Amino acid sequence: MAKKEKLKTKKRYKESDFPLLVLTLVLSIFGIVMAFSASYYSALSKFGNPYRFLRDNMMWFILGWAALIFFSYFDYHRLRYVSLIALAAGLVLLMLIFTPMGITLNNATRWLDFKLFTVMPGEVIKFSLILFVAAFYSVDGNRIRTFRGIWPVALVTLVVILLIYKQPNLSTAGIIGLMVVGMMFVAGLSKVIFLGGLLAGAGMFVVAIMLPQGQYMMQRVQTAMDPFADPLGSGYQVVQSLLAQGSGGITGVGLGQSMQKTLYLPEPQNDFILAIIGEELGLAGVIVLMLLFLLLIWRCCKVAVRAQDSFGMLLASGVAILLALQVILNIAVVSASFFPTGVFLPFISQGGNATLIFLSLMGIVINVSRQRDDAPFEEAGEAEL
Repeated sequence: MAKKEKLKTKKRYKESDFPLLVLTLVLSIFGIVMAFSASYYSALSKFGNPYRFLRDNMMWFILGWAALIFFSYFDYHRLRYVSLIALAAGLVLLMLIFTPMGITLNNATRWLDFKLFTVMPGEVIKFSLILFVAAFYSVDGNRIRTFRGIWPVALVTLVVILLIYKQPNLSTAGIIGLMVVGMMFVAGLSKVIFLGGLLAGAGMFVVAIMLPQGQYMMQRVQTAMDPFADPLGSGYQVVQSLLAQGSGGITGVGLGQSMQKTLYLPEPQNDFILAIIGEELGLAGVIVLMLLFLLLIWRCCKVAVRAQDSFGMLLASGVAILLALQVILNIAVVSASFFPTGVFLPFISQGGNATLIFLSLMGIVINVSRQRDDAPFEEAGEAEL
């Protein structure tokens, strides 16, 4: 009996998505190298230690990979039963933003101070919502076809979007809205309602930037339309980003040789790290990186298609959608095709919370891939959410 179980376990290891793991590892290593290169002078200027950001980044990647390994072995079916707890925790963190625990930087309150570390609730809630939406619609495949099955998710998402918008952080709010609508479409949402949801979201965005809370976004929209109108003011970061990419040409100036990272481009290791990659590794390096992301998203989609049940399918789909949205928006921002906003480039940008969340999500997808050929999971119809 023990021998049979051992063979079964060994078989499951062979069936896990090895390319998915390799792609995640390659992107992680590449991210550590590029974040160190981009942050060298920034860390030296701020802390007098050029390795400060590298140290922090390494710590988060170690924690992230520990989380990835944990979630790749932790049976993902059990996540169904903690989805509501995860959602409640995410909402509590979002509300704590508006207490003295909230940290305000650059006119935005997006972080929580826990003394020993900080938490960005906007990243945590992405993880929570993927679990919640996947669990909610996997209980009953017909839920998505009824009003009773749509309004709870829509209401929760609207509350989350409003809380994030109030920080203000319109980009994260938009990503979350698109991610949830995308997951609902995968779950079986009709095309008419899907398109209606997208149009409603576009309308909400227009209204949001017209309100006093969103006036900062109006300025950023104008900056995206013509960053050179105010190259030393609102358009400064975008202009420096374009200069970096233009300087890189096809093959780049060489790893570590960027000029824009020498305190010209603000916080080059964060949202605009792609500009430094374009300068140091050129258009060729950026294309290779985008191909790696494309392969990673494709592998997530493949895992979703081959999942043994709807819960696993929706989990993997949610991760694929989130990855695609983050990468597309980051490219758009760095290339001045979209207004400047804080969009983390998964595994590449310096960012502790986001790194931990994305590596945890990849662990869940790997877990789904492990179990795609196991005995069919018995849908927990009686475990109503």
